[in-house]
Amino acid sequence: MPVLERETVIPAPRPEVFAFFEDPRNLEKLTPKAMDFSIREIDDLPVKPGFRIAYTIKWLFLPIRWVTIFEEYDPPRGFTDVQAKGPYRLWRHEHSFEDLGDRTLMRDRVQYELPFGILGSIAHRLIVARQLKHIFDYRARRIRKLFAESGTPAA
Repeated sequence: MPVLERETVIPAPRPEVFAFFEDPRNLEKLTPKAMDFSIREIDDLPVKPGFRIAYTIKWLFLPIRWVTIFEEYDPPRGFTDVQAKGPYRLWRHEHSFEDLGDRTLMRDRVQYELPFGILGSIAHRLIVARQLKHIFDYRARRIRKLFAESGTPAA
């Protein structure tokens, strides 16, 4: 099963960083514009285990509906969200946050599996792995920019 792991140092203290990331409305700020991220439904805040968000993204110009559930929630150390409905057979995204004085180390660990057996494996090698890298590269750049500009981005 493929695993994507990333570490990003963010120029803000952990409580501020966690507050930004736990609000799913901020996903739009971290998603490439070409993906046309749009929230369709969202549970009432605050976030807790079982919190649900439904949204649409575009992949290769096709709209994809995705439903995410917060499975684990441990503020301000981290949370885990899982795909309840979407393009993957499995998607489990663990977010963890570690104090670095006035900065925060954020770790992402995504376990994922594509459907369609061998065809999914081929799509992963030819397209999906590269796209996920691009998305997480974009996200790291946006995070650093958002936090560098204002200290703490507005929700």
